[in-house]
Amino acid sequence: MTVTSVGASPRRFRESLLAWYRANRRDLPWRRTSDPYAIWLSEIMLQQTTVRTVEPRWLRFLERFPTVEALAAAPLDDVLHEWTGLGYYARARNLHRAAGAIVRDFGGSLPASYELLLALPGMGVYTAAAVASIAFGEAVPVLDANVERVAARLLALEENARTPAAKRTLRAHMEMLIDPSHAGDFNQAMMELGATICTPRNPRCRDCPVAKNCRGYVLGSPELYPKLPAKAPLASVREVAVIIRRNRRILLLQRPATGSFAGMWELPRGECRDGEEAFEAAMRIVAEQTGLRCVPRSALFKLKHTVMRRSIELHVIDTGTWEGIARPTFHVAAEWTTAEEWLDLPKSTTQADVAAYLAGRSRRRPRTSIPENDTAPDLFSDPAPDA
Repeated sequence: MTVTSVGASPRRFRESLLAWYRANRRDLPWRRTSDPYAIWLSEIMLQQTTVRTVEPRWLRFLERFPTVEALAAAPLDDVLHEWTGLGYYARARNLHRAAGAIVRDFGGSLPASYELLLALPGMGVYTAAAVASIAFGEAVPVLDANVERVAARLLALEENARTPAAKRTLRAHMEMLIDPSHAGDFNQAMMELGATICTPRNPRCRDCPVAKNCRGYVLGSPELYPKLPAKAPLASVREVAVIIRRNRRILLLQRPATGSFAGMWELPRGECRDGEEAFEAAMRIVAEQTGLRCVPRSALFKLKHTVMRRSIELHVIDTGTWEGIARPTFHVAAEWTTAEEWLDLPKSTTQADVAAYLAGRSRRRPRTSIPENDTAPDLFSDPAPDA
């Protein structure tokens, strides 16, 4: 493999990189379209989400909302429901808001410049650069995590790559390297290189088209870059989600329109206090969030997931008897609904797992640290109301 140094010839760097990309790029559906809306959607979905997960969901989302106008006209609940399972739901809310702005201010067509794109809701520096370059050919570099890693290794950057000064250095380097005639392909090639060759661990330097341009490789230690601060340890959290039944319906609560999981429907749910058993937490949380008094009957299963450096163990608790009238406190609405109806409402990924199980759509029943047949004494003499 013959490559020259970046400093000597950015043109040769571009040629080597683009030749490799065109011969080796993955065949991804959003690379087969020139529709700015579809490209924008792919970039939003790919944030914090794997390509394997995004591929079918991108196609399905475009079937449901094929144009910016269709997305803008759709109720937010429909958009959030279609986003179920992708996580980071603020992306979907901002996508919907931005679609409205595009219809209102730009006649339904995405603005064709980086600066105008950057002004749209949820359109950060990375997304605006990706759309501007891929959809419109503007020579503005993309710096996602993959590109930052590649650039830091090219420079053997010794400073913390998360600092503003380091980001300015990396951006300036990519501004020098970007191909003004093939900006979209260049940015996608850099992202592809980071995703498939210049990986965080065990980079495949022998397969890299620009290895000899890479100071980290020349120094024999590419994995030392980028220099990053140590991650804080995960905090372990126990939560409960509580099923309260009335006939064949369950009680759901809707979260406020702002904040975490905005507008989504969920079971009464909250954290266990230190030393608090899951059943105790269930009774307390139901009382605090709904005003109902309930008696936990059994622990169905638990789900484990990680959110924002928190390792969460969610215990799903079924109740027996209860009394009172549901009056939400933190939540904005309370409804009795079937599990099937819940499947069609916007909800988080873990709540979607519970809904699928209750609706008979999933047989998954993870083992739980709480005995599945553990029961609490019936504190009420009357059964739960039927109406």
